Amino acid sequence: MMTVEFPNSLWAATAPERLPSAPLSGVEETDLAVIGAGFTGLSAAIEARKRGHAVTVLEGKAAGWGASGRNNGQVIPILTAAEPDAWVARYGDAGKRMVKLIGNSGDVLFDLVREFDMQAEAEQSGWFQPAHSPGRVKLSQKRVEAWQRHGFPAELKNAREAADLLGSDFWHGGMYNPTGGHINPLALAREMARVAEDLGAVIHEESPAISYERIGNEWVITTPEGKLKARALILASNAYTGELVAQLAPRIARSVVPVLSWQMATQPVGDNLRRKLLPGRQAVSDTRGDLRFFRYDARNRLITGGAVIGSFDVANRVRRKAARNLEEAFPELGLPEMTHVWSGYIGMNWDRFPRVHKLGPDGWAWIGCNGRGVALGTSLGRELARAATGQPEDELALPVTEPQAFPLHGIVRRVAPTYLAWLKRQDHKEINL
Repeated sequence: MMTVEFPNSLWAATAPERLPSAPLSGVEETDLAVIGAGFTGLSAAIEARKRGHAVTVLEGKAAGWGASGRNNGQVIPILTAAEPDAWVARYGDAGKRMVKLIGNSGDVLFDLVREFDMQAEAEQSGWFQPAHSPGRVKLSQKRVEAWQRHGFPAELKNAREAADLLGSDFWHGGMYNPTGGHINPLALAREMARVAEDLGAVIHEESPAISYERIGNEWVITTPEGKLKARALILASNAYTGELVAQLAPRIARSVVPVLSWQMATQPVGDNLRRKLLPGRQAVSDTRGDLRFFRYDARNRLITGGAVIGSFDVANRVRRKAARNLEEAFPELGLPEMTHVWSGYIGMNWDRFPRVHKLGPDGWAWIGCNGRGVALGTSLGRELARAATGQPEDELALPVTEPQAFPLHGIVRRVAPTYLAWLKRQDHKEINL
């Protein structure tokens, strides 16, 4: 059994058990070193092994312990605000390749699950972003048209179609993408770890990277009990980059603000009501800044969540808020009881563009999931592994930038939760497009 303590999440209660791998001890050598055993790091390990390269993954806690095992499990093949045309305008050809990666990211994840028969409660049932006001339908239309121009199967649903899909007339239409869906995220992370090990990758858990440096022609990563030497390196710790070891990569860690995202699960919904509410079992997250999101798990629990301002009694306050939100949208559901409540960090930045960085020769990192890390992290892990194992950069979706740390990062981090108040005000304003 794991010695690492996981949050009291539904995922920890239902994911397949994983026997802990041994911490790194002494000096080891490999071709590719990966820091972080979440979706990005494990996806990179799988891809590197498929390409015939030795790979070792260092994980500070346990596979899936961070954001990869704590999120809602929605597989969303678009980003929160970084639209496809904006990628092209900012990064040119690399931006075009990034748009293709994002648009294909749902299929990449589900194809990986199918290829290795991962037991992760995977349902490629589609993802829907319902518009919470008539004006947001125009935003949905704009997004649908943009993704269609780039060749992806986005669809605009009108109010009637949205009501049929959701089992509620609370929303006004919206954007639908059939390649999305949902998974049990901790189960997926543990299954990805299993597959990586079956392919020959080495994983060392409870082995936090204290430092990395380029010495001669190799990277040297130091942990409390050992050193790992490698030709190439991928830093795949995202929002948790500064959480376990503050000095690991401070410029990168301070380029995002880790924000707590709260998740929770209801009691199982009865069969009659489940067939009426969200009958197609899509993943749903709407157009609000103060986001409303939900989907079913394999046991017909609604998995939802939310955010509140302030630190007093947060778990209970967010539990009550999320329950009221569900009752408002689905009156027949009543006020649901939440059986599990948990949280984890997501990495946010102001423009909500994920960032790809070069650490040095054959050294790579990315950060800034902005709440879209499940599909994106899996696809970017594969892409980073391809870069680290010799595929030319001009063939890959890696728009490289330099890390830009937030000024006064500690203060920004403390005040970031109050940003929710501004988002809630914006949600009540109609937009002009």
